[in-house]
Amino acid sequence: MNAFRLERAGTVADALREGQTDGVKFVAGGTTLVDLMKLGVESPRTVIDINRLALAGIQRTEDNGLRIGALARNSDVAHHADVIKDYPVLAQALLSGASVQLRNMATTGGNLLQRTRCVYFRDTAMPCNKREPGSGCAALEGFNRNLAILGTSEHCIATNPSDQNVALTALEATVQIQGPKDERTVPIGDFYLLPGDTPEKETVVAPGELVTSVTLPPPAPGARSTYLKLRDRASYEFALASAAVVITTKDGSIERARVAMGGIATKPWRNRDVEAALEGKPATNEHFEDAARILLSDPKPKKGNEFKVELARRCLIHALTLVTAKDSQAVS
Repeated sequence: MNAFRLERAGTVADALREGQTDGVKFVAGGTTLVDLMKLGVESPRTVIDINRLALAGIQRTEDNGLRIGALARNSDVAHHADVIKDYPVLAQALLSGASVQLRNMATTGGNLLQRTRCVYFRDTAMPCNKREPGSGCAALEGFNRNLAILGTSEHCIATNPSDQNVALTALEATVQIQGPKDERTVPIGDFYLLPGDTPEKETVVAPGELVTSVTLPPPAPGARSTYLKLRDRASYEFALASAAVVITTKDGSIERARVAMGGIATKPWRNRDVEAALEGKPATNEHFEDAARILLSDPKPKKGNEFKVELARRCLIHALTLVTAKDSQAVS
């Protein structure tokens, strides 16, 4: 790890002012940044500790939604009464990730900005367009078992690693971003960028800007939700495929569907055609199969991750089956 200067910001204004200098990174839980600094992937000259900022609250909005501060710890969010009651898919996603110790440190904002676990991104001896634009992508012909089959480009196939953000996508969250002049709100579907020709640009957050909160809309009346995560081992492992599903049914038919997938794409993956294929249809395996075919109509697998096409199909179908079962307890 290279030497760096550590500063502590007392207010959001202080953090933003200090963050306008090149080579500055904000740190909260540090569960990603510190690892990348140790590996030499990140080498900031200044690290600004933002843990003193008043951004850890979880509270209801005027329209009965829920605002989660960027510094709210993952454990606090997962165990919050309002999250468990109205947004159980988010609690499930958070509890499926990392370890208790990491969840006690990791923050909502840090999770939003979590970097890929592609081995080539984290190995400075290997080419990686995300880490060093124009150097190439070793994963294309290398070890790519855990990488993306959707949303890829010829420059990058790295997977977004987050569980939280898959659930937030299905819940249609918005992200509040504070800049030096004003605050803006971005739908989470627009927050992440596809790699295209610029895989180093992962989100719409500009240098020196600060994620301050995430807002969930009011829960859909009568909705059921679940988060299904398929992985190599039962805990402390990233998803090979995951599904966050929020469904409202009436008389055996699906009235409203929100579906997001993780582990298979370069960002939390939502395809509205999948949802349209489910809405207005009976909750049957036949229609779940149709939705899966739409989801996987044009995958781009590599030799090492071809199995993800079938795994993702089964993951989505099983999640839909679970959430629409008559005795399902996953009600939000």
